[in-house]
Amino acid sequence: MIAEELINQMIPPLKVYDTVDKALRWMDEFRVNELAVARNRKYIGLATEVSLIELNDRNLTLEQVKLEFQDVHVMHFQHFYDVMEVAIKNKIQVVPVLDEVQEFMGIITINDTLAAFGQMSALQGQGSILVLSMPERDYSLSQISRLIEEENAKILSAYVSPDELDPYNIKLTLKLNTTDLTRIIATLERFEYRITAQFQDGSNYDVGRDRLDMLLKYLDI
Repeated sequence: MIAEELINQMIPPLKVYDTVDKALRWMDEFRVNELAVARNRKYIGLATEVSLIELNDRNLTLEQVKLEFQDVHVMHFQHFYDVMEVAIKNKIQVVPVLDEVQEFMGIITINDTLAAFGQMSALQGQGSILVLSMPERDYSLSQISRLIEEENAKILSAYVSPDELDPYNIKLTLKLNTTDLTRIIATLERFEYRITAQFQDGSNYDVGRDRLDMLLKYLDI
C-alpha cells in the first residue's frame, strides 16, 4: 500500500490567507495537532497547535506566522511504513504527500497509517509480503515468479514503484501465498536480488511490526 492511496480526502489544506483562529478550529474539528498549509498548490509547511495556541492575535494570517516541518513530507509512491517512519521521527500526527513536481496532494493522518497496517496484517494472515530492490534493467517478473514457484509458492499480486532510496533502482512489492519465506529469500538472494523488507507471521525480522511498535510507543497507547 502506497502513500497516495492513504490520503485523507476529508482534510483540505489551509491557505496562507487563512487565520490562526480558523487553523485552530479546523484542528479541533479534525482532531489533529497539525495541518498542512499550501500556496499555489505547493506545500509550504505545517501549522501546529502548539505554536498557534500561544499567539495573542488569532486574526493573524498563516502567512504572518512561522510554519514548521517545511521539508517533512513523503512522495506519493512511498510505502505506508515510510509514512509511519516520518510521523515517528518528527512526532507529528499528519504527513504531507507530494507528487513528482513537488505539488501538494494531501495529508495522511496517524489513524490512516494504523488502518493501513491493519489491512496489511489482514493480508499477512493469508500469506506474506516481500519487497525487493533492483536495477530496472534486471527486472523480470517472469524470472522472479519462476524462482518463487520452484519453492512451491505463488505470487498473488505484484506492484512496481520507484525506489526512493536509489533513483537507479525500482522497488518490487510481492504478495505471496505462503508464510514461510526462508527458502524463497535464500533463492532470490542467490540470484542477487536484494530483499529490503518482509512481512510474515512469526518472523523475527518484520519492518512493519517494528515500526508499528515505535508508532504505538510514540502515541503512548
